Amino acid sequence: MLDPDPAFRPIRMHGGYPPLADLGLIGDGATAALVGLDGSIRWMCVPSFDSEPLFCALLDHARGGEFSVAPEGLVDARQRYEPNTGVLVTELRSDTGLVQLTDALALRSGADLTDDDAAAHGELVRSAVVLSGSVRVRVNVQPRGGAQPRPAFNGMAVECACQPRLRLHLRSNRTLAGLQSTHDLQQGDRLNLVLSWGRFHRHHPLDAEARLRETADAWRRWMTGFHYNGPEPAMVRRAAITLKLCDHWAHGSLVAAPTSSLPAPVGGIRNWDYRYTWIRDAAFAVFALRRIGFVNEADAFLGWVLDAFERSGQARIMYTLGGDPIPDEWDDVELEGYRLSAPVRWGNGAADQRQHDVYGEVLDCADQWVKAGGRFDPVLWDGLSGIADAAGQAWREPDQGIWEVRGSGRIFTYSAAMCQVALDRAAALGERLGLTGPVARWRSEAADLRETILTRAWNEDAKTLSEHLDGGDSVDASLLALPLRGVIPADHPKMVATTAAIAERLSAGDGLLYRYRHDESPDGLAGDEGAFLLCSFWLVDNLVHQGRLEEAEQLYTSLCARASPLGLLSEQIDPSSGELTGNFPQAFSHIGVIASGVNLARATGTAG
Repeated sequence: MLDPDPAFRPIRMHGGYPPLADLGLIGDGATAALVGLDGSIRWMCVPSFDSEPLFCALLDHARGGEFSVAPEGLVDARQRYEPNTGVLVTELRSDTGLVQLTDALALRSGADLTDDDAAAHGELVRSAVVLSGSVRVRVNVQPRGGAQPRPAFNGMAVECACQPRLRLHLRSNRTLAGLQSTHDLQQGDRLNLVLSWGRFHRHHPLDAEARLRETADAWRRWMTGFHYNGPEPAMVRRAAITLKLCDHWAHGSLVAAPTSSLPAPVGGIRNWDYRYTWIRDAAFAVFALRRIGFVNEADAFLGWVLDAFERSGQARIMYTLGGDPIPDEWDDVELEGYRLSAPVRWGNGAADQRQHDVYGEVLDCADQWVKAGGRFDPVLWDGLSGIADAAGQAWREPDQGIWEVRGSGRIFTYSAAMCQVALDRAAALGERLGLTGPVARWRSEAADLRETILTRAWNEDAKTLSEHLDGGDSVDASLLALPLRGVIPADHPKMVATTAAIAERLSAGDGLLYRYRHDESPDGLAGDEGAFLLCSFWLVDNLVHQGRLEEAEQLYTSLCARASPLGLLSEQIDPSSGELTGNFPQAFSHIGVIASGVNLARATGTAG
């Protein structure tokens, strides 16, 4: 649970790996890092989210590499964010003293985070000050594969074996004997460390404290645009900052998560690289961001989606942050995986799957773009018209679905529903802007497809919509998203019945939901998985729209309480232990925090 003033707690490790709840996220709109409760950075890719990792001890504690700053004799610690910022403070208590470590990926002085522009300094700033007692602080800078330092300017250049073209420079206000050093400090003493990979100016003074102040100021200026009056305001506020930390500010794209291969569950093989942008994230993210005041971020993401579609000439399900095709998936056999959960994967093999929902995702983004005052040229409209026509045929064919099953395809109800969305939005765009195209046919096909879904997906014996159009009574939680996409009203009798069926049959206990049951819906992969947090937020939204506000608010509160003390959520929850699992933090989960909070606020009249 988010705690702005947490108690000190012991350092926990599972075979050299921290629980995900003991990690804090920092970022600069180009990349991100995870800082452990013990003062160690076990994950950071530079210069970009999807670059090769510089530190990845989170995926192999012995060989992955880390950047640690901690007092000898560490007993316990606590973490918090500077209010309304992405600046992280870790207090580390040893048997001889107390150290406060402040971490940030530095932002340019005066940076305006509402601009669609880079604000990153290309610097990791770590500043430790002794609050009480006397301590010996150990520093260990060990990139993956090892590194060689050499004196350079007022610090040292660091040459990495795995990334020889990466220019790193390490500076400090104290003498560094090498990449490993110890520093005896008394109360009030400070140790500043700045690791740079961007442009480095040899004559610029080292002023880590000024960098931290400028970075915090930039975050606070951005947060003046935050507007929300609803339940769990502190959690929604933190979710907004977390989404901004998952955003590539120059491109406008949003990573699904800043990590790769964190398993769900631990010990399983469902380990994927999430450092890319899924088109389906866009519509949900835009809804959430726009309704808490961040219109520029919403518009930037919409514009990025349309640019990526226009440039590629086809509707891909995911792109790199720059809008290019995803690299081929491969297994990294050198890394043992988080808590021995191999394989570690880079790239994503689902990128070339058939997922028909992408047609609706792109056209829904185009519709939102126009509603927000945007326009597009005839060439883009030709492409959008083409995918509307494709959607009118594609729903009849099998695909891998929203859950990206690695087995044989089926005709998924959600995929068909998003083809309905494609047809509906194309017709709306044509009508609103007077564009050329078979608007009447699209409108008619959208209406017919909606009725087809209500008829063919309905299982009278099970009293629920099925996950497939082609028979069976199995359900999957994506059906809860149909009202959110405007396909079927939440209070339609069949949707009410489907909501009840999903809440019962996919329950993992205490309001948690599985995406589907693996015994009923095999997906081509061995093993089970945890409860998928976003699905429970979708359940909240359905309860809200069905007028069941007390149930919705209770569920929403319980889901927010599952966050880490820093207010961060992963993709999944292990129902047996309550542990956060999967890539971390997960953008979709934080989108759910915001969107469901907004829906509750509107329904209860507190939105203002």
